[in-house]
Amino acid sequence: MKLLLVEDDALLGGSLMKGLRENGYALDWARDGLHADRLLRGSDYDGVILDWMLPGLDGLSVVRGLRRRGAKTPVLMLTARDATHDIVTALDGGADDYLVKPFEFAELLARIRVLLRHKYAQAASVIRTGDLEVDLGAREARRAGTLLNLTPREFKLLELLALRLNQVVPRLEIWEKLYETEDDRTSNVVDVYISYLRRKIDRGRAPLIITRRGEGYMLRGDPCDRP
Repeated sequence: MKLLLVEDDALLGGSLMKGLRENGYALDWARDGLHADRLLRGSDYDGVILDWMLPGLDGLSVVRGLRRRGAKTPVLMLTARDATHDIVTALDGGADDYLVKPFEFAELLARIRVLLRHKYAQAASVIRTGDLEVDLGAREARRAGTLLNLTPREFKLLELLALRLNQVVPRLEIWEKLYETEDDRTSNVVDVYISYLRRKIDRGRAPLIITRRGEGYMLRGDPCDRP
């Protein structure tokens, strides 16, 4: 999944970038509100981690502008402002969640996972298809009860396919969700990671990851899972 981090504090921003990348997220980083607004107008992010106090344009103005344009991108507001009226103002202004600094990184990850589940209308934290189980909370996947040894990037790819179960996800969309703006979208990195994932998921069993030539990839569900 691809996130936009909006944070002007270089130390905190760098730390969050490192931690989120290690957990398999692709990110763009904006250090002021005007840059964030430009990025949000030009890209489709799965979520935004947005500081309130920013140079150029404050975070509340950024999220209000996003909602005025009709965008439903989930927004998690970060701020040291912990008064009830500040929280109410942020939520009424369009933020989906609110996290007060300082915070534990594990809590940030959990809140991001909840926002992403809501975006894809996935209430449960475990997605099952056939004998494959994808646990979004534990960041684990099992097939026929056997734990799969997936890298963070491989799990993120599986998560994207699982959240869109029985739907073809275009190759370009996979690239945009899992890789960063400066990455080379003309490379075959998506196909390489699909190949890695297949080796671990489909080896010796009925294939679940389907290729639709000229379209993209799909995680096949049971007939009862079809929307």
